[in-house]
Amino acid sequence: MPVLTFAEVREATRVLEGVAHRTPVLTSRTLDEQTGCEMFLKAENLQRVGAFKFRGAFTALSALSPGVPVVAFSSGNHAQAVALAAREQGRRASIVMPEDSPASKLAATRGYGAEVITYDRYREDRIAIAEDLARDQGAEVIPPFDHPAIIAGQGTAALELFEEVGELDALLVPCGGGGLLSGSLLAAGALSPACRVYGVEPLAGDDVRRSLETGEPVTIDVPRTLADGAQTTRVGTTPFAIIRDRVSGILTAGDEQLVEEMRFLAGHLKTVVEPTGCLGLAAARDLAGDLVAGMATRGRRPRVGVILSGGNVDLDRFAALVGGGGWGDKP
Repeated sequence: MPVLTFAEVREATRVLEGVAHRTPVLTSRTLDEQTGCEMFLKAENLQRVGAFKFRGAFTALSALSPGVPVVAFSSGNHAQAVALAAREQGRRASIVMPEDSPASKLAATRGYGAEVITYDRYREDRIAIAEDLARDQGAEVIPPFDHPAIIAGQGTAALELFEEVGELDALLVPCGGGGLLSGSLLAAGALSPACRVYGVEPLAGDDVRRSLETGEPVTIDVPRTLADGAQTTRVGTTPFAIIRDRVSGILTAGDEQLVEEMRFLAGHLKTVVEPTGCLGLAAARDLAGDLVAGMATRGRRPRVGVILSGGNVDLDRFAALVGGGGWGDKP
């Protein structure tokens, strides 16, 4: 198994310079008052393709020989990221996506020039489909999280956050397959060693929490949750090796909480964030009381970072959710 360090994350910033957006860090006095913390929200919903996934995809494709075609499998954001990165590098891309992916993600992936192959996420094996395609096309499979260059690229989001706001007391990171969380852990270890880093999963899909309890990755059924970007059944092997040794804990958030945060972010910060992207903020509210109590003797508020991982949600779906109904209609 490759040994990843912060050096690879730092190198990824060089690869991404002038290509990926250095996304803004959002703040809110209302949110600070509600939580009792100083909150810093890294707005990866404003990244290219609308999600942090572009960082890892472009980094991974940059390591390939010129012209090598690629195949990827994804519920949406990694699909768009690989499609765009491939277009920018002059590569052919074929993407395996669930047939129930948000229409906006399917359309965007095709719009970037990729071939899209759909499958039934509850009955078919996306990895097997991707491997068959790669074999037929002489292509390289680019997995969504279990890949050293993917992890390094994803870690640049947290790196930028620490560079902009300084050291933090806690960082909350959405977690599906573990690529963003493991990369964030590498960045935090180098730039904010005292920071407690938490991964946040959907309440219905807590495979990483279970994996930490058993000491090895466990496989679960596809979780039925609004957080379609975290509908993974098993944490990646490479990410898990980093998470197991470094993470402070794994938290969960329910669908109702995610909708409330979507509504808050739209109403107070005027920004659109998809359900998966709200995992960290939802858990931050739950954790805030403990953080404030822990800082009581230091005479200051806890400084808390949250990565808003993406903003790709169909507008009609977004309106139905934040408008007060529809959250119970899971994919």
